[in-house]
Amino acid sequence: MIEDILPPGIRFAEAFDDAGAPDWFPEEEAAVARAVAKRRGEFATVRRLARTALGELGVPRMPLLPGRRGAPQWPAGIVGSMTHCAGYRGAVATRGTEFVSVGIDAEPHEALPEGVLDVVARPEELEHLAAWPARGAGVSADRLLFSAKESVFKTWYPLTGRELGTEEASITFTCETAVSGSFTARLLVPGPVVGGRRADLFTGRWTARRGLLLTAVALPAVRISAHTAYDGPARLPAC
Repeated sequence: MIEDILPPGIRFAEAFDDAGAPDWFPEEEAAVARAVAKRRGEFATVRRLARTALGELGVPRMPLLPGRRGAPQWPAGIVGSMTHCAGYRGAVATRGTEFVSVGIDAEPHEALPEGVLDVVARPEELEHLAAWPARGAGVSADRLLFSAKESVFKTWYPLTGRELGTEEASITFTCETAVSGSFTARLLVPGPVVGGRRADLFTGRWTARRGLLLTAVALPAVRISAHTAYDGPARLPAC
């Protein structure tokens, strides 16, 4: 499922449950020793998936421990991202010579809890989503916005080492079909410097399938300009 929104060159693995025995290192098990069973299962599964993706890059098995703010610590020379929600676990990895950062997020395809959208969304985002045709086609626009901001944050954080508030990026969506398309995040704070130039736009893709919403952002190590990141598909009208 996630391969539909990833650019070429990024390895991935995904699962829709935590079936099977945990495949983890003692250090990983210790990191969640006090967690509830659900959290332990998610943690173990996404790391198994991450090692599958890393294996396709020729990277040997190794522990993938959480670092500051829980972000996974990837092997040297590798960038990646993990995500999990009810009914989905996924991991992606690629070499830093191909992409400087990636971020993925999965969410259940349902409305956000009451009050969350007011915290997450900027006024212009609310206006954009209110008129977005895909909303009328059944896409949970508020949850999609939340997911896109999560993917943007996961891409941003490894490059900057600092938080990115939900109000510090403004996102607009386009669509290719009623259930898939692209999005652009305009950073409202100075973006990370990549290849000697500042990246002030992050672009990504989204899809809505199987009761899930998935989003992904990837910043390539080449073709970075002062105003572009991963170009994705050709820009389309807002469905």
